Amino acid sequence: MRIDEAFDDFQKSVNEDIDQTRLARDRRDLFRKALGSEPDVAEVFGSGSLSRSTQLKPIHDVDVVVVYDAVQHPGWGTPGLSAEQALDHTRGQVNRLLGKTNGTHGREVWRALPRNHAVKCFLDDSDDDSGFTVDVMPARRQADGTLLIPEKLTQIWVPAHPEHLINLVAAHQGEWEHFRPLVRVLKRWRHDVPVPGRIKSLVMEVLALNCMPTSGNRASGLRTFFTAAAARVNEGVRDPADLCGEIQPDLDYDGLQTALAEAAELADRACAAAAAGDTDDALRLWQEILGDSFPAPAKPARPITGAPALITGTPALITPRPIKDAPQG
Repeated sequence: MRIDEAFDDFQKSVNEDIDQTRLARDRRDLFRKALGSEPDVAEVFGSGSLSRSTQLKPIHDVDVVVVYDAVQHPGWGTPGLSAEQALDHTRGQVNRLLGKTNGTHGREVWRALPRNHAVKCFLDDSDDDSGFTVDVMPARRQADGTLLIPEKLTQIWVPAHPEHLINLVAAHQGEWEHFRPLVRVLKRWRHDVPVPGRIKSLVMEVLALNCMPTSGNRASGLRTFFTAAAARVNEGVRDPADLCGEIQPDLDYDGLQTALAEAAELADRACAAAAAGDTDDALRLWQEILGDSFPAPAKPARPITGAPALITGTPALITPRPIKDAPQG
């Protein structure tokens, strides 16, 4: 098997099935259409990994941003109860439009629960917390094009610019066709990294934006990424729009840096093996980096260099060696 063929096969285990991706998009678009019909809504758009096409298998949720008319909600955006009020308002609209009992645009939502920044809408089962959800986030558009979004716990509105990240990913993909697929690969890779705690998928995506090349094949691209990311990850991984600060302040950066450096060393060896014509060894090294789902031939068995002596007859009695005192020291 060639290197490119192995990456093709591995990508299939990372990518979501097209039917499941289409279902997720249909559910997102149902919310966009329903909420977009409300008189106080200025615009509705999808955000999150599905809108960036960097979603990892399986798709558990999608994100929708609802930008409300500032004239009709003049108090929104200021500190205080307006953050909680915006979330409650959005929840009421979702229940009226898409509630399971009497939704006017559809009957998809079992529960709609306001969380810190968004209303989490459960679509599969009212008692299944692991089922598919749509996160609906109310927002207010600012003059510079960025958003203010509510933060219920602190009762303030915080700046955000999800469209900026969507545009950055699209631009990188436009320059290099392998970018989005390899972002998914890296999101999968983070699950097997021996780092205490969780590594957010957005951390890997922003690192990819900063460290992934814009040309070459997938093997050389990953080698470049691991080498560059290992060198800069301890500087911190921040919001590309420079509005929200560090993406994961509690991340074990030292542990992630070690994992990236180890992957970089193995990737360098894999590329060297491929260049020398040793495809099997290269595949085994990529499997060591990316996990057992990456196809690679088994290591050849070591040859037996000798044979045990043939024992015939009755074995001789073994006399125990006399025990003597020996100086200690």
